[in-house]
Amino acid sequence: MNNLKQLQKGRVWLLLTLMLALALVISACSSDDADSDSSSSSDGTDEPSDSTNDGTDGAISGDLEIQYFVGGYGDSWWKEVIADFKEANPDVNIVEHAGPNINEEMRSRWVSNDPPDVVYIDGAGSSETQMVEDGQLMNLTEWVKEIELEGGDKLIDSFIVAPASYDGDIYSLPLVFDTWGTWYDRALFDEKGYEVPTDFDSFMSSMEKIKEGEDIDPLVTSGQHPYYFMRGMLYPAFAAAGGEELLADLISGAEGAWSSDVTLETMKKVEEIQKAGFFDSGLGALNHTQSQMNFLLHDNAFVPVGFWLPNEMANDIPEGFDFGFIPSPMQDAGEPFAIVPDLRPLAIAENAENPEAAKAFVEFVFTREYAMSFSEHTGAIMNINGVDLTENENVPSYLTEANAMINDPEQVQIYEKPYPMSADLETPLGNALMSLMLGNMTAEQFVEEAEKAAAEYRSGL
Repeated sequence: MNNLKQLQKGRVWLLLTLMLALALVISACSSDDADSDSSSSSDGTDEPSDSTNDGTDGAISGDLEIQYFVGGYGDSWWKEVIADFKEANPDVNIVEHAGPNINEEMRSRWVSNDPPDVVYIDGAGSSETQMVEDGQLMNLTEWVKEIELEGGDKLIDSFIVAPASYDGDIYSLPLVFDTWGTWYDRALFDEKGYEVPTDFDSFMSSMEKIKEGEDIDPLVTSGQHPYYFMRGMLYPAFAAAGGEELLADLISGAEGAWSSDVTLETMKKVEEIQKAGFFDSGLGALNHTQSQMNFLLHDNAFVPVGFWLPNEMANDIPEGFDFGFIPSPMQDAGEPFAIVPDLRPLAIAENAENPEAAKAFVEFVFTREYAMSFSEHTGAIMNINGVDLTENENVPSYLTEANAMINDPEQVQIYEKPYPMSADLETPLGNALMSLMLGNMTAEQFVEEAEKAAAEYRSGL
């Protein structure tokens, strides 16, 4: 009897084993079929033949971690896009890491090679170039060529400004087309008859009259974040004086760029502003929101900031204040304004845990529909062409006016930079710049210090 039971038991186990083997064969066949229709490559070179921009093919699942900085643009647009993506992809669990200090809060994750899947690179403490240099971002060069917008347009051909190129490679896709410029209160200028500057000479003349008429220091910026003045005032000045070649050399720290005659002459303009007493005397202690508040309260008349200013300060705008925007007037008389676009990109981590979901989300975001929505939510421009803002009543007038000016070649010359300056170079340059703006350094001393900083930066590459 015992032998019979053991025999029966053995037959049962044999039958179960055969059934399990058959199931594995069927599963393997199904897996092979699925692999033939979808991408299994981490570099995205073998995308599905019927891939669309809505991420609804059901091929993605699991956790998707997204890091995004919340600053002047707010987070309402992000909430809308993420909710729509979640609805289209119910098998994906989205984990948001967001806030005004998110770059610092997530730093340890990046350092320990445990990053989120998708990162929006913006705000203090972030540096796209630094992340590329540190090998933290996925190479998107081949994958981005396959992405299509609605209507069949290739995304790579639909950017207003092309992605940053690092020796021909692309590691991020520019989401936001912002540009630094100089803001003023149009209502105050109309009331008092102050001149809206058109070049550096008229800028100095206007500030002189304002200083006398209002008894204020006309120009304010963030001393705690010197890159505001660097990007908002100096980049356009350098581009106007030396073109994209000089701008690229300065950003890359090329030998001799910071000590060149053209650079020195530009820095002498900054020294001239300082000597005239036009900088806010307390700017060294101001963060960016404090400087913007001083501007709104008419403690100052001009502030160099990007398009996020009205949205970021929406709860503090005095009654009757009317935002006026011009490209920073640092160019010589007779020359058009210079603008250097400041792009805010989306990227995928090199060590992303869920790269396919990350790619699906990035594709999902880049549509003209969401570009229009972005302008409505933020008062800024998404870096996609073919979006007509003029007929949309939900887009602020200053943005449509600025957009028209920027696209008028008779008024504005657009200069592109190759990529953002590395934080390893921007930080020491900012420290020297503050010394110049506070009157503790001459223009000649500044270019000497800047050239040393560039040499140290090159030696560390």
